[in-house]
Amino acid sequence: MSTLGIATNPLRVAIIGSGPAAFYAADHLMKQAGLVVQIDMFDRLPTPYGLVRGGVAPDHQKIKTVTRVFEGIATKPNFRFYGNVELGKHLTLDDFKAHYHQILFATGAQTDRRMGIPGEDLKGSHPATEFVAWYNGHPDFRDCQFDLSVERVAVVGVGNVAIDVARILSLTPKELAVTDMADYAIDALSHSRIKEVYLLGRRGPAQAAFTNPEIKEVGELEDADALVLPAEAQLDAISQAEVSASNDPTLQKKVQILQAYAQHTPTGKSRKLFIRFLISPVELIGDSDNRVVKMRAVRNVLFKNETGTISPKPTDQFEELPVGLVFRSVGYRGVALPGVPFNDKWGVILNERGRVIDPTTKQPLPGQYTSGWIKRGPSGVIGTNKPDSVETAMCMLEDLQKGMTLQPSQPDTGSIDKLVRERQPQFFSFADWLALDKMEVAKGQAQGRPRVKFTSVQEMLAALGRK
Repeated sequence: MSTLGIATNPLRVAIIGSGPAAFYAADHLMKQAGLVVQIDMFDRLPTPYGLVRGGVAPDHQKIKTVTRVFEGIATKPNFRFYGNVELGKHLTLDDFKAHYHQILFATGAQTDRRMGIPGEDLKGSHPATEFVAWYNGHPDFRDCQFDLSVERVAVVGVGNVAIDVARILSLTPKELAVTDMADYAIDALSHSRIKEVYLLGRRGPAQAAFTNPEIKEVGELEDADALVLPAEAQLDAISQAEVSASNDPTLQKKVQILQAYAQHTPTGKSRKLFIRFLISPVELIGDSDNRVVKMRAVRNVLFKNETGTISPKPTDQFEELPVGLVFRSVGYRGVALPGVPFNDKWGVILNERGRVIDPTTKQPLPGQYTSGWIKRGPSGVIGTNKPDSVETAMCMLEDLQKGMTLQPSQPDTGSIDKLVRERQPQFFSFADWLALDKMEVAKGQAQGRPRVKFTSVQEMLAALGRK
């Protein structure tokens, strides 16, 4: 048998997903001296970059510059992109096994966790994931409807996604107009009647998951005051001890920023963003049309559980918030892929250090790997995916050295290309994406914006002169 990973017998790797985790893994594999690797990256959307395109807030353009690095990877001669190609729809897991030595699943966490309270499915109650995908122009969510005629909205959660949603709801038409937000979302949000936004955290300021730049940013909104209730800004004894023991200047700064907001008084801006702590929704209450009209919430106190984690405990004190729109942002979770072992409790692919594990034998499945949120769960920022993907790529390289790979019957590059063209003739190559990217940026420049996005597959096909 010929040595694998040389010019006459290159290592063939399929990567399912095209977000940061996918690109960081590809980059590490392609940088290995003496290894000849050919990478094909697949995504069910026509466009690459995952949540960098579909999840990062439209007014956070600096974060999106990471795509320049990804573009440099994707334009190398040993890399191909197949967009608009879906595992389970156009290609099966067996198809991939027949064409590649190794398969990496990097599909992210595509859905949300539920709050598990009465009234959660009333009209006006939505996953934050859908709202984020809608305003970012994700083709699957462009037709979603959100009632922005209400005056008060609650965002449940205090992570970066939650605070992004709260901030987006608080932007002025002028602030929206210079972003790459989908045009239909800019129009809808510009006509919003929302006056008050409540960002709700079940624990205290010291446990809030959003980052300091995010919380600082809401204090700089053009026409919205960021406010914290003084009583909720104060740390209880447990939190105070945690902050002191951590000796973490970033955490200390976060608490300082929030306590400074507690000293603010409204300045007459037309909107108020209330950042609340130690409060949990227990019920959404609807009207005769099954539409949310209020939220019942309970006040919490903090305690340390058996593992030493600071957790909330409900009291006998309740309050009602008169909100007509609710976004839950209490965590993302992954979606199972056809034929790939999945831990349904955790919402991740069953794995050890990125090696996919057979649920019966508890042993690694040869040639199958995972990285990113579908591997570890929804934690960290974009950069967190780099060490995560490097860990997986190192396992892939270790297994290659041991000869523990798949044995594809058709490892040549032409066979899978032929199969894709037969099964999904409307696939998008990376050259197609570059052409779309150029058009989006040109449209944006004409309007003083970063880009104007195509938001449907049909628009993209038409722009490329395809039907």
